[in-house]
Amino acid sequence: MNAIYLETDGVLDQLEAALVEQRPFSLVRVGDGENIVMSQETVWTVEQVLQERWAIKANLGQKGLRLPDLQLRDHVAASIQRANIVGVLPPGDMTIKAPDYLKRPLTDMVFAHYGIAPALTCHACVNRELVQMPRFWSMLAGKRVLLVTREIDALRDRLLQEPYSLQIAAALPFDNCGQTDETLQWIVTNQHTFDVALFSCGVNAVVLAERTAALAGKVAIDFGKAGNIILKGRAN
Repeated sequence: MNAIYLETDGVLDQLEAALVEQRPFSLVRVGDGENIVMSQETVWTVEQVLQERWAIKANLGQKGLRLPDLQLRDHVAASIQRANIVGVLPPGDMTIKAPDYLKRPLTDMVFAHYGIAPALTCHACVNRELVQMPRFWSMLAGKRVLLVTREIDALRDRLLQEPYSLQIAAALPFDNCGQTDETLQWIVTNQHTFDVALFSCGVNAVVLAERTAALAGKVAIDFGKAGNIILKGRAN
């Protein structure tokens, strides 16, 4: 991967410039879930995929998708290909709990398969760092924020309060990938009502963030477990 690797401040520089210039910009992130979704019938058989604990949890309804899903696989890969910044796990990284073979080694395999070569990368857990940086929140101050996540009320209520004091333009509940099309339809129809979108909906956030930037011309961030950090002080 010959990409330029950005530290968190560099990611903020990019996001801030896009917000100021009002141009489309997407930040997506690749962890074990994205790797597993993209590995279906590309670098692994579906049988291998379905044996993984993550896939078993997905098929119990815990990940907002069910496997196998080859259409989702291709959408995720295409969105990663087109996104402005792609968060990846550095080799040997211990930030997330998944076994190592599901982390950077699998990212490298699926990126090679799809010919994905991001121009800009950062740490896949950049969202956890962003929420703890006052600069991130001041960047969002005065901006109209769209929030898309499963448990919308608690996160919206918290972000309206100090120290965040965000202006939440809309909050859309999102439970599973079957809602992707209608969510994007709403986003395109209502694109003039918000400036920046935060997506906390697992693997689906990759597609939603990249498509929101492309279709609605907005800054869109795959926010991941950042909502949990805000609400509970921890990612899980």
